[in-house]
Amino acid sequence: MKKMLAIVLTIALLLGMAPAFADGETITLKVWGSQEDQELLGILIDAFKAENADKTWDISLGVVGEPDAKTRYLEDPAAAADVFAFANDQLIDLVNADALYEVTRNLDAIVAANSAGSVESASLDGVLYGYPMAADNGYFLYYDKSVFTEEDVQTLDGLLAKANEAGKKVFMDVSNGWYIASFFMGAGCSLTLDENGNQLCDFNSEAGLAAGEAIRAFTADPAFLTGDDSVLTGGMGDTIAAGVSGTWNAEAIQKKLGENYAAVKLPTFTANGEQIQMASFIGTKVIGVNTQTQFPVEAMMLAEYLTNEASQAKRFEMRQIGPTNLNVAASDAVKANIALAALSAQGSFGVSQKLVLGTYWTPAEAFGTAMENKSTDDMQTMLDAMVAQIVGE
Repeated sequence: MKKMLAIVLTIALLLGMAPAFADGETITLKVWGSQEDQELLGILIDAFKAENADKTWDISLGVVGEPDAKTRYLEDPAAAADVFAFANDQLIDLVNADALYEVTRNLDAIVAANSAGSVESASLDGVLYGYPMAADNGYFLYYDKSVFTEEDVQTLDGLLAKANEAGKKVFMDVSNGWYIASFFMGAGCSLTLDENGNQLCDFNSEAGLAAGEAIRAFTADPAFLTGDDSVLTGGMGDTIAAGVSGTWNAEAIQKKLGENYAAVKLPTFTANGEQIQMASFIGTKVIGVNTQTQFPVEAMMLAEYLTNEASQAKRFEMRQIGPTNLNVAASDAVKANIALAALSAQGSFGVSQKLVLGTYWTPAEAFGTAMENKSTDDMQTMLDAMVAQIVGE
């Protein structure tokens, strides 16, 4: 019913007929965004109202960041924002909760304007459920140019050899399932769903075994260092010469490294005597329209505006957020951003985390922790146990 209503309302809008219930009324909308986005959203909403001055708008802002959007929505869908930003790994749960209108208005133009990966990340079973907004949720390799050459950083073996020679460390949070998956997915393993929506995982396959042994070798190396973001940003340029992280640490790392600041895609690693490119999880941020909004067409208009080319350019200008819009991504300003250029290069080896369920994270963390603690247990047994927990056997 809600899908049909969205289609009918969109057709009406395309024919130039405003919905009767909105005619002459004040259109009241609530928008959720992160604390960091409040100033930007205020500017964009003012511009939206100015460009649509034929209607009377009452648009309020609420502070709910993308990571918390699903939880807050499910607490009280009727009280949730009409337009809200969320991380794309929440898409399945939001769709299952009938939370999101399908994107029907200007669909072809929206798909054409944004990267194929970002459109896929906001889609389920071929249906687009949100407006791609940002492509900054991924990771790559930061490094100190005074320690490593461009050739050194192409392989994990090269990084570790040079780091040991220089008395430095290579950082990666291996006990975090988000990062450790880069070895398994690079080797060809996957996290998918079966026809009933249950998690499937083949990290205990032959390819997974090779990846597991590569992780063990990495964590056993004297140059390996783990920890949280504060360890990386605090040690970079001092004890740490290279580290895997994302754009959120770019400013801090650039300040520490100065003219030696550099970033690149993740390196290859050795498995079964071959060099294999490390993959990565990639995530996007999306704006959705609440199915319980009283003004669906106007909410769609606003969601589209907040994610259009001009708005994504403004988002990059103010917050250095990676765009999904193809024209903005191709701009000189974005290309000159070292961290975003590295993220873009890694994007060719990225895997959407949309199909990763909550059962994955704790077992993956436990396995990674065992690797960091230099476990010598049988690898196949460890992987079998991890996968059994992930898939709920």
